[in-house]
Amino acid sequence: MPHLFLNEKSCETTADPDRVNRAMTELVRTIIAVARVDRPGTVLVAREPVNALRLAEDHPIAKWIGTPGAKELWQRLLLMQTKYPHEDAYPDGETFSDVAYSHDGVPVTGLGAAHLMGGAGVSLKLDSRWDADRVTLQREELLDDEEAGGSALSEVHIPHAATREHVETHLPWIREEVQAALKNDLSGIRTGAELWERCPDLFPHLRFLPHVEAQIRELKQYWVHPVRKRLAEMDHAVEVWDAASEPEGPLWGSTVTPEHGARKREYCLFTDLDGTDQYFDTHLRFTPGAGRLHFRFLQVDRRAHVAHIGNKLGI
Repeated sequence: MPHLFLNEKSCETTADPDRVNRAMTELVRTIIAVARVDRPGTVLVAREPVNALRLAEDHPIAKWIGTPGAKELWQRLLLMQTKYPHEDAYPDGETFSDVAYSHDGVPVTGLGAAHLMGGAGVSLKLDSRWDADRVTLQREELLDDEEAGGSALSEVHIPHAATREHVETHLPWIREEVQAALKNDLSGIRTGAELWERCPDLFPHLRFLPHVEAQIRELKQYWVHPVRKRLAEMDHAVEVWDAASEPEGPLWGSTVTPEHGARKREYCLFTDLDGTDQYFDTHLRFTPGAGRLHFRFLQVDRRAHVAHIGNKLGI
């Protein structure tokens, strides 16, 4: 199960103390419900240590700990893996300074971190906004193209839970992640070397320029799953592509953007498999960080050639 990121905005209310305590009790039971399915993989990530959490204004966590029945839940929470602040869950050296998230116009660090790291958000149910098994966020990301400048806005969705009922909707996903870690299937691939060895069988509609082998073999562990996912989406898109209804090319399964101007000329020219120099300016993104996958689609051959998998070109 991916990390559970505590939504700090759900802890900034002025709710009645009894209501705050009930919401915290339910939240801990919610986290425990996830841990029952995936004990090793369940990690709570918050902006501060759990023993220093403020559940609401003038309501430190100690007030909840002193309520009837809370002590056992508190002890179970302490036995779980926890991290703080949210950024501690990021890969070494990552700051994600080019990306910001908000909900209803208000910045949300924890929920944004959940999206960046492929995790889930958890909240105290003290506001109707957090009584949901999925939450929609607004994402703003600085554009790569220095000539265009500005930023790109988009909506993203993350799994979310504030009650045990919300967890029920995510159980298939949680169990799939657990089983994938135990089986040697596509989702269970854990290293770049494993991914490369299986590329010919897993992605028959993709071809890789020679230097890409080293890029895949040497992938950082936190990029293996995102890259695997992007390659699988690409291969499927080529397989189901209908030239008549999609004359511009396949629907790639995620946002595809081109490089323009100086960046295209400086960074995107590669020698293709037939020995000709070609621009591979079309790219997909993957996170965490500025992960980029550059490729070109060959309609006649009905396959995609991949020229780069790694950091944004030029950095």
